[in-house]
Amino acid sequence: MTDSVLDLTARLMKFRDDRDWRQFHSLKDLIVSAGIETGELLELIQWKDTQAVEDAVTDPDFRERLGEEVSDVFLYLLLIAERAGIDLVEEAHRKIDQNDAKYPVDKARGNAKKYTEL
Repeated sequence: MTDSVLDLTARLMKFRDDRDWRQFHSLKDLIVSAGIETGELLELIQWKDTQAVEDAVTDPDFRERLGEEVSDVFLYLLLIAERAGIDLVEEAHRKIDQNDAKYPVDKARGNAKKYTEL
């Protein structure tokens, strides 16, 4: 992990541990919580068309709420990774490498087809 992700994770663990909340953070409950927070992120754009969402990003109130919800999801992902002993940055690089192999530029550029359809 990069220093900034490690530092953020350490700060998050201290926040959690200072409140004795690890006891409530089973892997299952953290994954459920990440899903709930993702639902709250989706709620921000519910009933809006694509252009309305793109336009909303210039609204300071929307940006603030978007930042809060994205942060909630990210923090739960850090908690999940810490609990499961996963290096999130390393795994993200590995996933990009996998996707790079599945979606070669010469076949995937400019289309949204799944790799099995290329």
